[in-house]
Amino acid sequence: MWFKDRHQRIMMLLQAHHRVSTDTLAGEFGVSRETVRRDLLELEAEGHVKRVHGGAVLPHPAPEEPFQERMSLHLNEKKAIAKCAIKLIKPGQCVMIDAGTTTSVFARELTKVPNLLVVTNSIDIVTTLHQSDHSVQVLLMGGRMVSDVPATYGEFALADVARFNADVAVLSPVALHSEQGATNYDVHEAEIARAMIAQSHKVIMLADHTKLETTSRVQYCVPNEVDVMVTSAGAEQEDLDALHKNGLKEIVVAP
Repeated sequence: MWFKDRHQRIMMLLQAHHRVSTDTLAGEFGVSRETVRRDLLELEAEGHVKRVHGGAVLPHPAPEEPFQERMSLHLNEKKAIAKCAIKLIKPGQCVMIDAGTTTSVFARELTKVPNLLVVTNSIDIVTTLHQSDHSVQVLLMGGRMVSDVPATYGEFALADVARFNADVAVLSPVALHSEQGATNYDVHEAEIARAMIAQSHKVIMLADHTKLETTSRVQYCVPNEVDVMVTSAGAEQEDLDALHKNGLKEIVVAP
């Protein structure tokens, strides 16, 4: 494969997955890691990519796809993450959950845990739990909708968060980087996540492997504020090591 063809393929993969690893590209192209590094150096010099530890990302945060489209992306990985994360939730706990596609999938597993109090700004999560016949009490925060995400944001939602002392906050960032921490694309989403962390004794982060070592626009916590991260089987070991090194306490990789 000529280098121009490799460059085009690298950009297509980045548009689809937001991050590519050197090892994956070397295997796909049938070339050495050094050849891939040269390709990434050339693309970075042209302003097309940003090199990161173990691979490359797009140079600027890409706008999020519509919520319903994101629900179907990496769905099997989200289901595997949810099945692992539910083991960290105990009966009778107060759990805060932010709005996101991964947390929406996680909510389906919450119906298996009795006597929970779930506090969330996600209309999708409230609907899932309300339709369940299990003993889960669910409270929807007040506020206003500001995007296509079915959730509430703003002053009223933040005031509702402050009323609770939760056992656990379960959050799903747009990106999770070993130095930049957890980031979201929208400032309103980041405000909610930051407030939930402040009101919770334990923080669980749900992030499939495509979100690791990438960044979005608004930071809301650093790695050492995260107690447990649950990620998917495609995660690169060097990414996990980098997060551990910067203070993330425990990592669970879903099978």
